[in-house]
Amino acid sequence: MNRRRPFIGATSLVTLVALIALACTSTSESGPIMPGADAQKQVLEALITAEPGAVIELGEGTFAFDTTLSLDVAGVTFKGQGLDKTVLDFANQAPGSGGEGLMVTADNFVMEDIAVKNSRGDAIKVEGTSGVTFRRVMVDWEGPPKTENGAYGLYPVQCKNILIEYSKVRGASDAGIYVGQSENIIVRHSEAWENVAGIEIENSTNADVHDNVAYGNTGGILVFSLPELPVKNGKGARVFNNKVYDNNLANFGKEGAIVSTIPAGSGVILMASDQTHIFENEFRDNKTSNIAIVSFQSTAREYNDPEYDPFSEGVWIHDNTITNGGYEPEGAMVEAAKPFIGDTMADIVWDGIVDSAALVDGELPPEKRLYIGDNGEATFVNLDFGTLLTGEKPQPQRDLMAHAGELPNPPAPVALPGT
Repeated sequence: MNRRRPFIGATSLVTLVALIALACTSTSESGPIMPGADAQKQVLEALITAEPGAVIELGEGTFAFDTTLSLDVAGVTFKGQGLDKTVLDFANQAPGSGGEGLMVTADNFVMEDIAVKNSRGDAIKVEGTSGVTFRRVMVDWEGPPKTENGAYGLYPVQCKNILIEYSKVRGASDAGIYVGQSENIIVRHSEAWENVAGIEIENSTNADVHDNVAYGNTGGILVFSLPELPVKNGKGARVFNNKVYDNNLANFGKEGAIVSTIPAGSGVILMASDQTHIFENEFRDNKTSNIAIVSFQSTAREYNDPEYDPFSEGVWIHDNTITNGGYEPEGAMVEAAKPFIGDTMADIVWDGIVDSAALVDGELPPEKRLYIGDNGEATFVNLDFGTLLTGEKPQPQRDLMAHAGELPNPPAPVALPGT
C-alpha cells in the first residue's frame, strides 16, 4: 500500500537546518586550549573574541606569556584543570606590557582551577565590576620573597559581590589576597603565606573573612581604612574561624607603601576599621602582637582628607584561642611604647586613641567602643597613645574590665547572589 510522505514546508525546513547546524556546533567543540608555540595567540584571541557567557578552558600544562592578558566581556568563565595542573607563567613578561598577568574590567567574571606565576606586577586584577569569583586559584612568585615581586596576588578593587575561595597566594610584596574599595565580600577556605600581608580588606564594606589560614607572612590579616582614596571609610568586617600563626617574616614591601611599615610578627591589624567583629579564630606565635587595634594617627603620617575617619570604632573581639603573642615586638609603635611598658607587648594591643569629638560625658557611645571578652588567658594592653599625642606621659592599662560587654548590632553575615 502506498503511503503519502509528510510534506515539509519551507519554514519547517529552515528550522530543521538550523537545529542540525546548532547540534553540529554544540558537539564539535575543539576542546581546551593546550600549551604550545601558538598558545599565547590562541588565549589572547579567545579573550578578545569571547561572547558574553563564554567558557574559556585551558588544558593541563604550563603556558608561557610575555604580555598582559585582558578581558572586557561580561559573564566569562576562565578555567583550567586544577591549580596544580594549569599554570600561566609570566616570567618572560616584557617591560611595558602592562605588568598584570590578567586584567579584567567585566562583570560576572569567574576564574577557577588555574595557577598564575611570576607576573611583573599584580597577578590578577579585576577593577570596577560586579560579580567576581576566584575559585581554586593559585598565585606565586617563585624563589625567596622579594621586593621586586608583584604587589598583589588576587586583586579585586572597586568591585562588589566578590567570592574568593579555596585559593592560595605566596610571595606578594604587598598583599596576597587583597580586596579594596569594594562591598559584599567573602574570602574563605584560602591560604596565604610568605606575603607582606596575607589577606587584606581595605576601605571596603561588608566582608566575611573566614576559615582561612594565614601564616609565615609579615602580617596575617589586615582590615584597614586609609585616607585619600575614592571610596572612604570601610566597615562591617567579620573575621572568624581563621588560623593566624607565625606571621614573623621580615617586611619586604616597597618603600613608601603603607604596608612596608607593618611590623613583622603581626597576626591581625585593624586600622581605622569600624564595626569589626573578630571571633572564634586561632591566633598564636605572632611575635609583635596577635591582634592590634590602631587608629591612623599611630602611623604618624599626614593626610588631607576631610571625609576620612581615622579611628577604629565599634570593635568586638571574643571567643578566640590566643596564645604567645607580643614576645619579641618590633616597629615604630613598639619603640614609642617601650619606655612605658618595657620590651614585650601583649596578645591584644590597642593604641588607646579615640575620637574626642565623639565622647558623651567622657565616654564613647556603646556602638563606638572596643569590647574584648572570653579569649582565654590572652594578655592585653591599652597603650594610651591618645595621651602621648597631647605631649603627656601615657598611662598604659592592662585591665580588660573596661572592655567588658558586646558590640550592639554587630555586622551581619554577607550574602552574595547565588551563594
